[in-house]
Amino acid sequence: MQTTLDMYCVMGNPVAHSRSPWIHARFAQLTQQALDYRRRLVPLQGFAEDLQQLIAEGGKGCNVTVPFKLEAAQAAHSQSPRVALAGAANTLVIDGDGRIHADNTDGLGLVADITRNAGVAITGKDVLLIGAGGAAAGVLGPLLEQQPRSITICNRTFAKAQTLVEQHAPLAAQQKVELLAQELQALEGDFDIVINATAASLQGAGTPVTARVLRPGCLAYDMMYGAAATPFLAWAQAHGATGRDGLGMLVEQAAESFALWRGVRPPSQQVLEELREVIAQETKACTR
Repeated sequence: MQTTLDMYCVMGNPVAHSRSPWIHARFAQLTQQALDYRRRLVPLQGFAEDLQQLIAEGGKGCNVTVPFKLEAAQAAHSQSPRVALAGAANTLVIDGDGRIHADNTDGLGLVADITRNAGVAITGKDVLLIGAGGAAAGVLGPLLEQQPRSITICNRTFAKAQTLVEQHAPLAAQQKVELLAQELQALEGDFDIVINATAASLQGAGTPVTARVLRPGCLAYDMMYGAAATPFLAWAQAHGATGRDGLGMLVEQAAESFALWRGVRPPSQQVLEELREVIAQETKACTR
């Protein structure tokens, strides 16, 4: 019988806002797994060193959030096809010899939350993906596999959006999806699904695109959640879109990570409902 707890964490900067410890603790309770999962604030220039420290401490794996997903992919000894395509990882599995396997569950989590939890089909739709960093790279492959009609990537640095398109062009052709990059400042067209994959809200920046991109009744999805997602969602809803934050994506990608680490799939939809209730109670307590 196991008496010690296997150690996991989420590595990021910032990371204090992360709900991942609550989620994984609940997953462990519901699946009878013995683990300890914590937040780990990593210096902006210290990811590689902190990862080696985690291994030295006996860590079995970690999630990786902004801004380290590209570094996480590079630090691994082996990669899943999703990581090889995206160049970004959000899940690291550490074996007994300290070898690191990188995977990316972000896209799987996003697709599951949009199609199953929100009940919105991606197939045949026009999708706008805002941002071209590690978060956007991690979800693009699974989005393409849903066979939307088109995916447009826009980013402040146009070259980054172009690079993502080039990397994913073979998959887009295979899935028969029109994939293109546009400059953020010259963005044209409107879309059925608009996904904000930037950290603009965390940095105090405004909404990155104009309301012209929103088709009436479209889904506007911010991959952030909580206070960080509030400005984007308020803007989208004020212009007739249906807003959704990334809390469901967080839970669904966490479930994929948990299954990689433990070989057990937790009840993600139950945990998402419970977490939304926890947050609602916290909000109510703060407004009293």
